[in-house]
Amino acid sequence: MGVPAFFRWLSRKYPSVIIECVEQKNTDDHGNVQYEDMSNPNPNRIEFDNLYLDMNGIIHPCTHPEDKPAPKNEDEMMVAIFECIDRLMNIVRPRKVLYMAIDGVAPRAKMNQQRSRRFRASKEAAEKATEVARIREELAAKGAILPPEKEKGSHFDSNCITPGTPFMDRLSKCLQYYIHDRMNNYPGWKDLKVILSDANVPGEGEHKIMDYIRKQRVQPDYDPNTHHVLCGADADLIMLGLATHETHFTIIREEFLPNKDRPCDICQQIGHEMKDCTGLQSERDMIRTPPGPGKETQFIFVRLNVLKEYLQKELDMPNLPFAYDFERVIDDWVFMCFFVGNDFLPHLPSLEIRENAIDRLITLYKKCVYKTRGYLTDSGSVVLDRVEMIMTDLGFAEDEIFRQRKVSEDRFKERNKRMRLQKERQQRPNFQHINNSQFAPTPLGRGVQPAAIVNARQEAAHFRMLGSGGGSGGSSATGGNEESEGGPRGMKRKAEEPLSVVVAEEEEKETPDEVRLWEDGFKDRYYESKFDVSPQNIKFRQTVAWEYVRGLCWVLRYYYQGCASWEWYFPYHYAPFASDFKHLENVNTHFDRGTPFKPLQQLMGVFPAASRSHVPPAFAELMVDPRSPIIDFYPIDFHIDLNGKKFAWQGVALLPFVDEKRLFRATDPKVPLLTQ
Repeated sequence: MGVPAFFRWLSRKYPSVIIECVEQKNTDDHGNVQYEDMSNPNPNRIEFDNLYLDMNGIIHPCTHPEDKPAPKNEDEMMVAIFECIDRLMNIVRPRKVLYMAIDGVAPRAKMNQQRSRRFRASKEAAEKATEVARIREELAAKGAILPPEKEKGSHFDSNCITPGTPFMDRLSKCLQYYIHDRMNNYPGWKDLKVILSDANVPGEGEHKIMDYIRKQRVQPDYDPNTHHVLCGADADLIMLGLATHETHFTIIREEFLPNKDRPCDICQQIGHEMKDCTGLQSERDMIRTPPGPGKETQFIFVRLNVLKEYLQKELDMPNLPFAYDFERVIDDWVFMCFFVGNDFLPHLPSLEIRENAIDRLITLYKKCVYKTRGYLTDSGSVVLDRVEMIMTDLGFAEDEIFRQRKVSEDRFKERNKRMRLQKERQQRPNFQHINNSQFAPTPLGRGVQPAAIVNARQEAAHFRMLGSGGGSGGSSATGGNEESEGGPRGMKRKAEEPLSVVVAEEEEKETPDEVRLWEDGFKDRYYESKFDVSPQNIKFRQTVAWEYVRGLCWVLRYYYQGCASWEWYFPYHYAPFASDFKHLENVNTHFDRGTPFKPLQQLMGVFPAASRSHVPPAFAELMVDPRSPIIDFYPIDFHIDLNGKKFAWQGVALLPFVDEKRLFRATDPKVPLLTQ
């Protein structure tokens, strides 16, 4: 979900919302997990009625896990998925309904994000393969012991987890087998109503689940005391759960553990990063099973009824000039969270969740509501004039927000610089612990250079850990922690070069920020830099802001009523400023519903050329043939704008938007060439 760090913010601000799940399981003599009879009372001391599985949140970690060796083949992937569902069923033990929803074809507004993710994944996989080959070559030249290289084609392309691919068809058949087996052989499944909505059914998994809940709520025999449990790691599930207004709604998800240890891509051992790999200690390590994770991930419950209690206290507003309705206030809170981030719109430049953006919006809301004399939303519709009042007040604070952000960033950089220089003076590497293979003679004529020191601070920490007798542990530097530090991969320095020189070089290599939000004139520079529009074109700013407001209306309806339009999308890579939200009463909030893309059309709209093996050959040639009328949809390389961020994964992928009319004109003639 497009709300980075939302769950971490929520768990810190409202800690009682989260409790650990209680599991009851045993292990037999062969190490196999055995669950007790699901028909027994729930060990969590609460009986749940319906369990909803957002299956993509299960499929991805089971097919390409980050903290343990990946499954060797597709059969192992399917078994891992089955085991995960078994574990969740043992924890929740639903008594009435199990709903398994796999993402189908998504609305066009979501496809743009899917396209960005898949192009990024392909780009990162190619860069990683190049880096692995380089490091292996350097280690081999030094005489290091290395495991055999992976066979070509053995890499699992996670992009195949997209509607319309052969993999998704096979997955659906395997899940149907699994369901029939469990219902016939397991007592806890006997009286369950099991629904599988696979990738052939249009819609995102979580929104198919929401549609099902909305339909059940209007049935005459619906029980308002139904206990719902929704499984998934996306932050938007919390907002979706609140949007149902159900009394008993719980999210189950894996416990968030930042910087989990990950196997090295060279030797498959845990305890170091790929750039620090020195190979295996002996040839015997080649036949050993790579170590798995040290501890099984714990599941947690996110109790939305407790979250509501927190919000009711925080959003208390006495002496309102209209009737107070807490359920309407919840709807407004959900809506305000959209400004900080969602899957369909870029977040406003002045709102960063790490800068307490949601708290800022709540403060503005509690002040403005006395002026607006009403709520921001009404049953999934946006009251535009009231939203404009809040955005106007936020716009007045934008200058100060940007200046304070700059002060905080400079203070953070200065503190890091002092810490690095202090470490340089304190530490002395203990070379006797370094693997002797690093000093093996380099064969003549190879022209191989010593391995690059990629990140000076981490290299120093590595030596310090060796000197203190450590050596185990360690974590990925790019595992999603916003405070992690990653240096340019190509950076090299001589052994005798002082760390202070490296610090200076890193500072010089920082991407210059040509917008400079903290200085006067930032709006002119922003639109000129990000949109390539003249500062004098004020009308364009209004166009972007109005389209963004249309997007907010679309997202709210999507959460509360279902998909308002399969075709609408926000046609820009960047958001406007809050101060640009003017004359919103003139915004057109009507949407043409349209129809979803067909699965093959979506594949052609979101896949990079590197994933063309998952589409029929007749379609695949459109991705690589220089004469293809849509070859520009599949750039080999593309720019990632850091946009004030530190890491590439936080930046904006500047991919061209797909023109669906051109896409259909190019693909429709290929349909008769399909064989099945």
